[in-house]
Amino acid sequence: MKVLGILASHQRDGLTAELLKTVLAAVPAPHTTETIFLDDYPFHPDQLHRPDPVLDELIDKLLASDVWVLAAPTYWGGLAGSMKNCLDCLRGRLVRFDTRGDPHPDRFEHKHYLSITSCYANTPTNLLTGVTDPTFRTLDKIMTTAGLIKIHEIVLTNTQHMTTVPPAKLQECTDWGQRLATKTKRDDQTMRRYLQLFLMVAIMALITMGLQLLFHVITTTNFWLIYGSFVIIFYGLLAMILHFFTVVKHRRH
Repeated sequence: MKVLGILASHQRDGLTAELLKTVLAAVPAPHTTETIFLDDYPFHPDQLHRPDPVLDELIDKLLASDVWVLAAPTYWGGLAGSMKNCLDCLRGRLVRFDTRGDPHPDRFEHKHYLSITSCYANTPTNLLTGVTDPTFRTLDKIMTTAGLIKIHEIVLTNTQHMTTVPPAKLQECTDWGQRLATKTKRDDQTMRRYLQLFLMVAIMALITMGLQLLFHVITTTNFWLIYGSFVIIFYGLLAMILHFFTVVKHRRH
């Protein structure tokens, strides 16, 4: 197996680069790794009947790799421009377009990727406001459209005055680097999100019914039976609606 690291940053030896380097260094033998620093590749968009040779080189490296580790800082609340520019230039090569212009997975389908980013915001701010969310959403949209399967995402916060990556974050990178070769290759993001949604529904229902009980809108008689049946029925209906709009309706489009 080969793991390809792609670094899109102003510095080839900055904090984001250190995260990427740590992940790749932990990949166990006999698996191999390679790092691309995008500033070393003067690529340009393909022209009609004139494909860019630098993009050809990048595509060869992507095709030869089983796992991509995409590392780019979050600037101005979004994906670093050099990574976005690269993915924009590769748009016609990452996916296959049908006659209506809709993109579909092509030759990169079933490969895997891990995302890395960093930002100035501290951890509570990033947790509450989602500073790095647009970066991951952009990468996820492009990668999943191309048919890749997400493994994990790593984020380093509070980097404005940081000079070295904290040991705990380096250990996290090491752990995931070691798991890249052994992790079960399946996309479990949908199930994870359904479980998170179920937990939120259950908690909100419990709070709502608890308030109703407090103000004597309902009684303690059969409280848990009513609560359990409500959560199950509500979640079942919600799951069917979400499945229709995210899977069935999309398939019919």
